[in-house]
Amino acid sequence: MPDDSANGPAPLVVGVVPGQHPEVLQTAAFLAKSLAAPLIFAYVDEASYLVEWDPARSAHRLSLHPDTDTARIRETTQELRSVLEARCADLGIEWSLRTLAGDPARAIGRLAADANARIIVVGTSERGFGHRISAALNGSVAAWLSHHQERPILVVPAAAPAERK
Repeated sequence: MPDDSANGPAPLVVGVVPGQHPEVLQTAAFLAKSLAAPLIFAYVDEASYLVEWDPARSAHRLSLHPDTDTARIRETTQELRSVLEARCADLGIEWSLRTLAGDPARAIGRLAADANARIIVVGTSERGFGHRISAALNGSVAAWLSHHQERPILVVPAAAPAERK
């Protein structure tokens, strides 16, 4: 686990998506407050699937930042920023939002490595058959990170609708 550096404590990287269940933000904020650590929220635009050549690995890897900033990406990012501001404003937590491109698991993993993150926080898929099909076809971000990441991964389950306040 990374130590605090001259720049302050290592951040927590949190994967976010529009309409995400609130437990992810609540848990990440509580953890950040407890650890006195900043949050780096990461939204990954899967439609901006950019590729870089990595000669050292002789393979392609996904780009960390989208090359273009379309109106749709800007609108989604602004929507997320508004939600994050509303949730984090009264907590006194330092935070930032990064918009990334490509495969969500790989982009979040690369951001965590670049930021020397202490922990990666992600949510589970929404409940329901359609979401299970999507996870089966696209893969689980949490599962990929847990198998390919050396940092701790905190997977926050969605509460049942009746349990939400």
